[in-house]
Amino acid sequence: MFEKLEEIEARFEELEAELARPESLSNIETYKKLAKEYNDLKEIVELYREWKKTNEDKKNTQVLLETEKDEDMKALIKEEIEQLERKKEDLEAQLKEYLLKAHQVDVKSMFLEIRAGAGGEEAALFARDLFGMYMKFAEKMKWKTEVMSTSFSDLGGIKEIIVLIDSKDAYNMLRYESGVHRVQRVPITEAQGRIHTSTVTVAVLPEPEELEIDINPDDLRIDVFRSSGPGGQHVNTTDSAVRITHLPTGIVVTCQDEKSQHKNKAKALRVLRARLKEKIEAEKEQEISQERRKQVGTGDRSERIRTYNFPQGRVTDHRIGLTLYKLQNILDGDIEDIINPLIAHFQSEALKAG
Repeated sequence: MFEKLEEIEARFEELEAELARPESLSNIETYKKLAKEYNDLKEIVELYREWKKTNEDKKNTQVLLETEKDEDMKALIKEEIEQLERKKEDLEAQLKEYLLKAHQVDVKSMFLEIRAGAGGEEAALFARDLFGMYMKFAEKMKWKTEVMSTSFSDLGGIKEIIVLIDSKDAYNMLRYESGVHRVQRVPITEAQGRIHTSTVTVAVLPEPEELEIDINPDDLRIDVFRSSGPGGQHVNTTDSAVRITHLPTGIVVTCQDEKSQHKNKAKALRVLRARLKEKIEAEKEQEISQERRKQVGTGDRSERIRTYNFPQGRVTDHRIGLTLYKLQNILDGDIEDIINPLIAHFQSEALKAG
């Protein structure tokens, strides 16, 4: 932790010097960028400097104690050392909390994407169950939600659903839900009553600001077609559904829930921005050392993160070795007992890694 704080203080001093340079003062954009970073670091640097001073004061007072002969003075000095130790511990707690907050992402809204994986119809039916689980949790948290796009299976399951969650807390609470969720149960489509294993993929993407991701209209291919509901039923008779393909990356986003082509296009562009941002960040992540990736974990959607075992009423999160025998409660939206330990674990790992 203290190595990280030393790095932050060094960067703060660099910024202080940069802000005083005539070149920075003459360039408004550069100055604003440097000033923002400087102000963002100011509070933690001041706390760290206070911690260093308190630590130094404590050391000096301990030296004084060793040389003091008078017993009454010794008692006063010991009391002062105890006060300094309490202050030091309090400052350490504040610094730790500050560093943990620094690992949170400041976003106003996020996308939750749920897709059926291996297992055909059964995977789509479990995707519907997971969608229900997250929506019940969102309702409990009083988060505003909006379905951006849905693709149904023939039996009313969900092949893919994208939901916008409008809350500044949602991403930091749900960010570790990204990955492969595995279900073990007897499918309603299985006459012999055998237990099958199916998978559903969950992705949690922060919604970027428009200025963060600039999309060139020339890079897009936009197709329109008729929306369809479960079992291939047409929901309307106009070409209102929109499919946007980002040609440089091959990313495809489809939105068809609105009756207006314009609204579907606007929704699809919002989802596309989030996916492009995720792709850029994933590429950056590859540059981080393999050891760091092992320590912190990537939350990559290809990792199998959790198993929902219906015969045993069990849910196991494989990343932290947590098993709970309260499957129905969890599917009813009571997921805090999984989410909170996950947040604590990943925050701790991030703090260790700096």
